[in-house]
Amino acid sequence: MPGEELIKSEQVYEGRIMNVRRDTIRVNKAAGPVETVRDVVDTRNAVTLVPVDSDGNVLLVRQYRWAAAIALLEAPAGMMEAGEDPENTAHRELREETGHSADSLVHLGGFWMAPGYSTEYMHAYLATGLRPDPLPADEDEDLELVPVPWDDIPLLIREGTILDAKSIAALQMAYFLHGKG
Repeated sequence: MPGEELIKSEQVYEGRIMNVRRDTIRVNKAAGPVETVRDVVDTRNAVTLVPVDSDGNVLLVRQYRWAAAIALLEAPAGMMEAGEDPENTAHRELREETGHSADSLVHLGGFWMAPGYSTEYMHAYLATGLRPDPLPADEDEDLELVPVPWDDIPLLIREGTILDAKSIAALQMAYFLHGKG
């Protein structure tokens, strides 16, 4: 398969959680090279969790998302700090967003969030053996903990109650890789 090579790169925006760069690249097509521009969102990698309690409920969170202009029901998630291991991030985010820690974290796999324009890679974990162990929530988050029966997850995805891609991906990974509870 023909490749792509970087000609030049310039940062066009620097923000709190992301930067944007404009890369000029050469696409080596079979018919000959073509020069084009790609805008890339540089951001930290992240984790998302499927925490299942002893009653068979998945602990989801509801939070208002400014960009979507709606409160979404989501799997808990968060960005990795510089140098932080994904599993450590998962433990921290679980405590911050649900107020629980887990005896067991199973890495379900991972996925690119939006590989056409973003560098963000997300690791998904199944968390079980939950027990209360809160950490303070992030200052800029207002989360509502919503326990959902495991068996209701497919319906909530199908009917559009759960709408964000990372939650749908992680929940389906857990559901299909680890059975029904």
